[in-house]
Amino acid sequence: MLHVRELGFEPVAGVRRDEDAARLEGMGLRTVRLDVTDEAQIAAARDALGDGPLAGLVNNAGIAVAAPLEFLPLDQLRRQLEVNLIGHVAVTQAFLPALRRAGGRIVNVSSIGGRVAGPLLSPYTASKFGLEGLSDSLRREVRRHGIDVVVIEPGGVRTPIWQKGNRLAGEMIADMPPEAERLYGRLIAAVREQSVKIERQTGLPPRAVAEVIGKALTSDRPRTRYLVGTDAKVRARLADVLPDRVMDRLIARVLGG
Repeated sequence: MLHVRELGFEPVAGVRRDEDAARLEGMGLRTVRLDVTDEAQIAAARDALGDGPLAGLVNNAGIAVAAPLEFLPLDQLRRQLEVNLIGHVAVTQAFLPALRRAGGRIVNVSSIGGRVAGPLLSPYTASKFGLEGLSDSLRREVRRHGIDVVVIEPGGVRTPIWQKGNRLAGEMIADMPPEAERLYGRLIAAVREQSVKIERQTGLPPRAVAEVIGKALTSDRPRTRYLVGTDAKVRARLADVLPDRVMDRLIARVLGG
């Protein structure tokens, strides 16, 4: 948000918690309460912004649900899709009229996980693959209205999503039968190790993603997609040139399997 303000916009941040609102408002940013799974909050946020033209909408809400698909609680799959996909649709629907008045731009924050699927991440991957396809369809629907739709595909970023995801995964795994540990224990440990490494060492700073979002909002001729980070670019390239079975073996080798 700070970078977007530096570019000359007057950003409004959607937040779920009072402490986040207080922190951002202390930096001089305007906030609205916005849980993307709450239709009443979405409507209230739209009303709070009024009927004026809107230059851009950045859909960035996200959680990460990780578990073996065999033992995944279906309510967690539904929650993943509600936040990462359906919530984006709900917010976009609410603000499309204001975007149309400005010939504005929609920026959907996806992930390299929207191109390359990893083991244990089927809920997250499903949400991001869905967001990619949805963005393509929407871009083709609204182009005649002067609205563009851009997708951002970061690799690993140092954000709390990893810690929260690991905590949720731990809670789900604790409720799974012993067979889950026997069948998937090594893979679970390897994926957790990778996520901790991203959170603490290898992940990009959030500013790197913010700068690409800024480019997507301001470029005269934006790309339809922006990969962010070396890991994202390498994985995308490998997925483009390697057969699926070879990619399967490569991912297994990275994870020690």
